[in-house]
Amino acid sequence: MAAVMAPSSAAGLLTLLDDDSDELKHYALVHLNKLVHDFWFQISSYIASVEALYEDDGFKDRELAALIASKARERRVRCCCRRAPPAAAARAQPRIRAPAQVFYHLGELDSALTYALGAGAHFNVDEQSEYVQTLIARCLDQYFELRVKEVEGKEEVDIDPRLVAVVERMMDRCCAQGQFEQAVGLALEGRRLDRLEAVVAASPDTAATLTYALRVCQRLVVNRDFRQQVLRLLIRLYEESAAPDYGVICQCLMFLDDAPEVAKILGRLIDGTPDDVLLAYQIAFDLVDNELQSFILEVQEQLPKPPEPPAPAAAADGAAAAAPPAAAAPGDAMDTDAPAAPPAPAAAEANGGAHGEAGEEMPAERVERLTRLRDILSGKTPIALHLEFLYHHNKADLQILKNIKASVDARVSVAHSATILANALMHAGTSIDTFLRDNLEWLARATNWAKFSATAGLGVIHRGQLEQGKALMAPYLPREGHNGSPYSEGGALYALGLITANHGAGLRPFLAQSLRDTANPIIQHGACLGLGLAGLGTCCDEVFEDLKNVLYTDDAVAGEAAGLGMGLLCCGAGAERAGEMLAYAHDTQHEKIIRGLALGLALLSYGIEEAAEPLIEQMGREQDPILRYGAMYVTGLAYRGTGNNAAVSRLLHFAVTDVSDDVRRAAVLCLGFVLMGAPEQCPRIVGLLAESFNPHVRYGAAMAVGLACAGTGLREAVSLLEGMLGDSTDFVRQGAAIALALVLVQQPEAVVEPFRNKLAKVTSDKHEEVMARMGAIMAGGILDAGGRNATLALRSASGYFRRTSVVGLAVFTGYWYWYPLSYFLSLALAPSAVIGLDDTLRPPKAQLLCAARPSLFAYAPPVTQEASKEVAKVAKAVLSTTAKAHERQKKKDAEKAAAAGGKDAAKDKGAMEVDTPAAPAPADAAAAGAGGAEGGAAAAADDKGGEAKAGDKAAEPASFTLTAPCRVVPHQVKYMSFPEGSRWAPVKRGAALSGILVLRDLTPGEPIEYATTTGAGGAPGGDAAAAAAAPAATAAAPAQEQEPAPPAAFEFVP
Repeated sequence: MAAVMAPSSAAGLLTLLDDDSDELKHYALVHLNKLVHDFWFQISSYIASVEALYEDDGFKDRELAALIASKARERRVRCCCRRAPPAAAARAQPRIRAPAQVFYHLGELDSALTYALGAGAHFNVDEQSEYVQTLIARCLDQYFELRVKEVEGKEEVDIDPRLVAVVERMMDRCCAQGQFEQAVGLALEGRRLDRLEAVVAASPDTAATLTYALRVCQRLVVNRDFRQQVLRLLIRLYEESAAPDYGVICQCLMFLDDAPEVAKILGRLIDGTPDDVLLAYQIAFDLVDNELQSFILEVQEQLPKPPEPPAPAAAADGAAAAAPPAAAAPGDAMDTDAPAAPPAPAAAEANGGAHGEAGEEMPAERVERLTRLRDILSGKTPIALHLEFLYHHNKADLQILKNIKASVDARVSVAHSATILANALMHAGTSIDTFLRDNLEWLARATNWAKFSATAGLGVIHRGQLEQGKALMAPYLPREGHNGSPYSEGGALYALGLITANHGAGLRPFLAQSLRDTANPIIQHGACLGLGLAGLGTCCDEVFEDLKNVLYTDDAVAGEAAGLGMGLLCCGAGAERAGEMLAYAHDTQHEKIIRGLALGLALLSYGIEEAAEPLIEQMGREQDPILRYGAMYVTGLAYRGTGNNAAVSRLLHFAVTDVSDDVRRAAVLCLGFVLMGAPEQCPRIVGLLAESFNPHVRYGAAMAVGLACAGTGLREAVSLLEGMLGDSTDFVRQGAAIALALVLVQQPEAVVEPFRNKLAKVTSDKHEEVMARMGAIMAGGILDAGGRNATLALRSASGYFRRTSVVGLAVFTGYWYWYPLSYFLSLALAPSAVIGLDDTLRPPKAQLLCAARPSLFAYAPPVTQEASKEVAKVAKAVLSTTAKAHERQKKKDAEKAAAAGGKDAAKDKGAMEVDTPAAPAPADAAAAGAGGAEGGAAAAADDKGGEAKAGDKAAEPASFTLTAPCRVVPHQVKYMSFPEGSRWAPVKRGAALSGILVLRDLTPGEPIEYATTTGAGGAPGGDAAAAAAAPAATAAAPAQEQEPAPPAAFEFVP
């Protein structure tokens, strides 16, 4: 059989297009459609004839003619692109990143798409050819662009129905092929909520599709209004599903600020089955984890109020509730019972209202459930659990602080204050102030504002002591008839704000009264900061007026804190209160006040996205560089974590065009806030800026990477920042050290160890600039934050940004101008723990399995005193005659032991030789705090010999078990699981093993062993805590140390 020869030309077929017979034209079009990819250059000469056939309404094959015209135009465009001269290709290069994108930006491609749409059914979207895929991509881009203008821009646009038909066919194809995630993406990109609902309905796994849609909505939907529409749809779809996920529903309602509906759901669950009650507790913990104080307070107001119990019952319930979380010593029982009294008036007032009669008739079981739920929402239970965990698992190495203290000159206030900050961060939330009490004389060298900062550092150490905070700081607080240092009194008020940050409803009246009662600007400064922290995001009108009155005194010191406090108080409230703050910024002449107001305006704009555009435009056009500096922060916080292209472009524009170094630095730094949602993009975007000739831009690039990649350990971020540690400018090295510490916190020690050594070298180098040493000291405190048990948590477990963390990081960056603001960094810290609770909200001992080597996530070994001495001192010279005398004595002793034949004596002698150099080990362990003993033992084991160490490494298991409550770092979570046959299971479906988990008991009849909470307890309370903080009592024995045993009985003989 003869082979069929392929046609060598399309000229013959093209001539048939001019024939009068429709059948010949049909024949020509059918065969030209098959040859168009090979002979497009010939067909393009007859494109007018093909287009004429398409435009002829009487021609039955006009759709086929449209398809050929589309292909011919598409092929001609591709040819022009391939044959473009080098100069044209070079000009197009910045805009065109991939070969496929060439077609997106050329006008001829739109004509090709028009004819393809006119082809109707002849344009097969299922075809996998390059032609079809290119036009489909162009079709989708055009459709998405028009829909964004219609939905988000509120513009009237005319969308071709044929374009809509192609997009819907693509969605149907995805669903038919089981690609429901792609269909969800198309529906969200096209702003088609009706199609999103249809995709969810068609999915065989509704829960998985809804979860994916929610995740995409959280991370990729940029427009705030459309995101809220999607959330409302998802809430409805979740409620209509067979097994509604009330945890996700409440999280969506929280984002929509619908507190009444959340309260209704919690009320229904509390009255439901035991599993429903556990789920209500878990939802409450998740809501508190998002740290939206105003929303939580509104939910509490909407919940039913239990009746006031009788006084004896109240005391008993208070003791029972306080024992598990607070875990105070038996002698401190009265101190832990004290907090049970204050809620009584509030409960009595509530019961006197509409819920009074109904509350008195509540069953005892419902009252108990509601009380526990309200304790969770108020923060009492979760904060107590975190305090307990941080105290008992503290592994802070005091030897590091001692080495820093020994290497810095106390007369240099910057290094002295940085050391106090490092200690505060190392012991954040642990209530352990041993280092301060052991170095009172050194601490007393802090004067003026350094004393203010040192006192505020106590608030970081005792953060979370909601009930005992005032007693802890009582020796320093302002009081009548006592003329103390205004710096200590102002620092104490600031410390109260740090202690009660985001949970300060109980202390707000005291702080407000302290602000009204003083005219000292230093005390007012601390009171304004404390009020802003205690009332974070509550928008209390009375407190706002108090802060505004201080602002209008036009004092530079008090006015700066007042402007910042107003921003903290109304965080995220939008531009409603921005007018008067911006007006006063124009009226005042004090740069400190303008700077405080600028940062306060940024806090007002937190998370409002497009609503902040008028304020950004206004501040960006100001002549005052401080207000333009504020505009950068408004942009960063308004679009935090969204990755908004317009916001990124604006910040980059200011970073390279503004004449002020402060504005340029802030513009680059705030890129970190915008890119928090996609941290892997930040090093790539600021990489070139990190090589700028301007050191302020380089510093901003370093901090941007640190903020966006905080706690991630991202390899690209670490590589970029390590190169900046050797920068020629001291403050750039400072920023690089701090940023790298933010990135590496809670990372495996194998990764962190080289950086630790670098910090120790910089700190001890007397020739290093003070700014660089300051950054190294601060970085050391950040690495070991919270006793090596806390991380920088930018997102909650549900995936939403934690407002307190982002705000804390934003204000922390203000340390560039005002050092006391560095303590705001503690707001971003969260315990890296797994704490399981049963239905009584007590932590049982639950076994967890970690499928990784134990050394991968182990604590860093402690720095021993011997090692520090070897670095600090030169080896002692030994004369040869002395060495020979020692050798002769050893030989004589050995001969005597051998002659006696005493193996025990030889053994004792060998033990003495080992014990002699190891004698200081107990002291080192005590100095190293709670973690010294275990770490010292590990270090001693490692020092016994290389062979043993190698053997241990080879024998290291591939997995190990932990007993909750326990430390689980973020990168460890993916390896965690409950062992097979475990008694406990999380009540929340698919919950990651991190944070506070409410557990379901699978064998409820068996006895439960709870985690021990006796002994030293979570934190000193009451008078003991106040005594620990008082100057007179600081010289006494530490509150957490055990007293020595009494002497044995004896008879006194005179």
